Amino acid sequence: MLRTILKSVREYKKDTFLTMGLSISEVIFEIMIPLTMSNLIDFGVYEGNMNAVVKFGVFLLVEALLQLSIGMWSARLSARTAAGFAGNLREDMYRKVQTYSFANIDKFSTSSIITRLTTDTARIQQGYQMIMRMAIRSPFRMIFAMIVAFRISHSISLVFLVALPVLALVLFIVARLAHKYFDKAFKTYDELNRVVQENVRGIRVVKTFNQQDHEIEKFSTISQKIYYYFIRAIHTTAINNPTMQLCVYGINLAICWLGAQAIIASGNNPDLGLTTGNLMALISYTMQILMSLMMLSMSMIMIIISWSSVIRVGEILKEESDITNPAEPVYEVRDSEIEFRGVHFAYSSKADKEVLNDINLHFLSGQTIGILGPTGSSKSSLVQLIPRLYDVTSGQLLVSGIDVRNYDLTTLRDAVSMVLQKNELFAGTVKENLRWGNPEATDEEIIEACKMACADEFIEQKEDKYDFRIEQGGANVSGGQKQRLCIARALLKKPKILILDDSTSAVDTKTDAMIQKAFREFIPDTTKIIIAQRVASIQSADQIVLMNDGRVEDCGSHEELMARSENYRTIYLSQTRKGDENHD
Repeated sequence: MLRTILKSVREYKKDTFLTMGLSISEVIFEIMIPLTMSNLIDFGVYEGNMNAVVKFGVFLLVEALLQLSIGMWSARLSARTAAGFAGNLREDMYRKVQTYSFANIDKFSTSSIITRLTTDTARIQQGYQMIMRMAIRSPFRMIFAMIVAFRISHSISLVFLVALPVLALVLFIVARLAHKYFDKAFKTYDELNRVVQENVRGIRVVKTFNQQDHEIEKFSTISQKIYYYFIRAIHTTAINNPTMQLCVYGINLAICWLGAQAIIASGNNPDLGLTTGNLMALISYTMQILMSLMMLSMSMIMIIISWSSVIRVGEILKEESDITNPAEPVYEVRDSEIEFRGVHFAYSSKADKEVLNDINLHFLSGQTIGILGPTGSSKSSLVQLIPRLYDVTSGQLLVSGIDVRNYDLTTLRDAVSMVLQKNELFAGTVKENLRWGNPEATDEEIIEACKMACADEFIEQKEDKYDFRIEQGGANVSGGQKQRLCIARALLKKPKILILDDSTSAVDTKTDAMIQKAFREFIPDTTKIIIAQRVASIQSADQIVLMNDGRVEDCGSHEELMARSENYRTIYLSQTRKGDENHD
């Protein structure tokens, strides 16, 4: 998983190693400062030698300035590198999501993907920056400081060997316990984002049903869970600092006591034993070693927090689309003939039941096909197989006599235009939304598509007409207007196959009839597949497919189905009678 994440470092790899090198250089100068200070005390202050005081004082100033300059350079470079890495990571995840099939997308909720793109990536950025600085700097500073401390006094430096195992054990226990709670907290963030997203998107429904208190309670419950997990994690990590401080003060006391005895015994003679300068250096190195341990423990906690995010982001990046281009794809869709040969489909290989079972259908180029059936009869699943939003589990689906799995994906999807049940409009002008269908479309082509979709009538009433700005999700247009704009957008692709998945449900019957008429007159060579709940919307279709429970119950023209299908006849009569009653 880590290897997958680190691929996003890319152009920042050189800066990463440079930052690490600078961090180590900073440590070297930091280690030199106590030694220089020791010499200044022993050979300058203690002996009253002003030349030595000036000499070592200049050395101290130069070392401090070099450490400061390198530290600033390293900190700035690490921040830029971590931010660049996080930017690459977000872009890689976003690009990866764009390659997913519907089956891949079904594995991740929208809220989960958003959390991984934002919160998780931010934590990985923090962790990466900390690794380049603290996690590299701390162990090197601790090792160098211990080496110099042991060179000054073997016997006194043995005190470190007593404290280090205690600190390491505490750190291990804290890390293990904290990881469990952080992992649970981050997973709960997905749920929190989902609730917020649902509430904001459906705020009109919430207010209509006066469910504000219910939504607030739901949000508070999830927020409280996150609070609980973080409090438990923080309580666990809180053990770390007191333990560190206890060791710091304990070691300092031990070194001061042992060092004072050694200085008295040697008479502060560097040839006979420890000096005052050496003791000061030892105390400085003690602080450096223990501060390194504290920084290392903070880094470990941050890495633990980040690791949960690494796993979650890695899941996005490692997920491979189950729909890919063949080795030698076909780059031309000659016509719009469609054939289903013994098609079976299930959303997952582990599914107990197939969604589509033994589908055999044949649609000729230019035909209008109606698909009718009760809710849950898998009408949408059937048409989503045509542009390979999903792949058949077994059997064959042919377009222009060629299995859809043999086409280049871009070629196939350019030939198929689909208006989904839950189609989206994006924030932008009417023109910008419609040009999703064809970025090169002229104003004349846009107007023509809107006329065919009967969308021109309400657009022309807007003050800005085709420059009228659509709000996110089409919130400032009605359901029927939104559907007509989506149909116009699909028509701009000039597809060989046009699929309308219950896309005129919010349109009145008169407008629906006008759209059907426009299809017959202006795109006669396009195969039109219309999923509808109203028989009137597909009554004039060349073929009507009656589906039930994932199977084709019957297929034929309106007249044929009226003659032989009791279910179709029942649906038709129930709808026409309701129409007659409403008319009366």
